[in-house]
Amino acid sequence: MTETPNLHEAAALTGERADLLQTLGMHRNFLRFTTQGLTDEQAGSRTTVSALCVGGLVKHVAEMERIWVDFIVEGPSAMPDFNAMAETDSAEREDEFRLLPGETLAGVLAEYEAVARRTDELVAALPDLDMDHPLPEAPWFKPGVRWSARRVLLHVIAETAQHAGHADIIRESLDGAKTMG
Repeated sequence: MTETPNLHEAAALTGERADLLQTLGMHRNFLRFTTQGLTDEQAGSRTTVSALCVGGLVKHVAEMERIWVDFIVEGPSAMPDFNAMAETDSAEREDEFRLLPGETLAGVLAEYEAVARRTDELVAALPDLDMDHPLPEAPWFKPGVRWSARRVLLHVIAETAQHAGHADIIRESLDGAKTMG
């Protein structure tokens, strides 16, 4: 399992920022580990009743981390229109969780690495983890709620961990390999 170069930079940080980045890095590595030795075909294979595949999960996690980090910097204008997304065709939404023609595992992993590097650099440079923005309008957010950069990072960590678990189940169903155990 390889570490992102920025984990070394995170090690130079102390306190809360170091804890956040090290925890996020650990869960990113669990997700990446599930991809080791997979072909593009295997990374795009569904092994459960869901539409999820290992490569699609990496793609989704990278995109969601990018969007949430944009939110830290720009506020709710950086987020997609969640109300419009609720009306989007479910097949179109499922494309967010699978490798599409022309997409490769190497490509989504490279994109994830770039997103991770940007996040790590931003967390190290933020003047204050308490800086906050109102959440965008969405059916699942209470109106008027604000999230700090810290809260966003905790959300990204939770989502990454959850999807790393999904990927582990899919990988184990594919060929018996497991991230842990």
